[in-house]
Amino acid sequence: MPRFPKRVGREVLEDHPRLPAWITKERVKLGDLHAMKKVMRDSHLHTVCEEARCPNRAHCFSQGTATFLLMGDVCTRACGFCSIKSGKPGALNHLEPQETAERVAALNLRFVVLTSVNRDDLPDGGAAHFADTLLAIRRHNPAVDVEVLVPDFMGDLDAVARVVAAGPAVFNHNTETVPSLYPEVRPAGRFERSLSVLAHAKQLGTALYGPSFRTKSGLMLGLGEAESELLATFEALAALGVDILTLGQYLRPTRHQLPVKRYVPPDEFAALGAKAKTFGFKTVYAGPLVRSSFNAHEVAEQEGLSLV
Repeated sequence: MPRFPKRVGREVLEDHPRLPAWITKERVKLGDLHAMKKVMRDSHLHTVCEEARCPNRAHCFSQGTATFLLMGDVCTRACGFCSIKSGKPGALNHLEPQETAERVAALNLRFVVLTSVNRDDLPDGGAAHFADTLLAIRRHNPAVDVEVLVPDFMGDLDAVARVVAAGPAVFNHNTETVPSLYPEVRPAGRFERSLSVLAHAKQLGTALYGPSFRTKSGLMLGLGEAESELLATFEALAALGVDILTLGQYLRPTRHQLPVKRYVPPDEFAALGAKAKTFGFKTVYAGPLVRSSFNAHEVAEQEGLSLV
């Protein structure tokens, strides 16, 4: 695939490989969504849709779904795929749960995903903040369903339990990639730790809410993984009772993140999605622009996941 260098002053920088047509044709301009973006920015709340430059943010906003990025926009980790700033975060905004709930109502959202930067500086990794925000949304917007997309809380299962106890419709934690790529892609993460988070959430959630409780995980493709590694990862996740799996193409946010090793064609995504279904997942979304929160509201509606 040809590369086109970009000149900045006297320095020539290696630019992204040309994006394949199956990605560029699906991109949507955000101009029509300016009003919603302005409301978000004026409220000083963050969405991971914007901070991580998600290619689906136009689609999700237009469907009445947004993914709120809690606890600031500075992460204590520096994953190789992510464009969110890393460093020392500031103090928690204890008004954020209430402000988020009010913004959900103002934007007339019908499905909300709550995620966060990693906050390894906090004793509970921010679990209480997740729970407080979820409960605040419930109080102000009882008809809105909430999915949580949580970090690994450094393996703190009490933190996992606190989030589950708040009653999310879906508990999501992404494994992101196959175990062999963790040192490069998620250097501060551990594959087995992520599995323990998902296992504990499923066990506790089922005990509290019954079989309607759903867990979810997602992986990015195109970072150098082998198909055999993907299938082994699918098997490991399915063995924990993970209900929903998302598979999407890794797209390099800026030249500072890991390069794309390969653009996976749509037909390969479809084939991988079909293979994943054979492991027992209830729902599989697989496609180049699928992201963890992609069509989250549709999954909830199809499966009747509301716990409110």
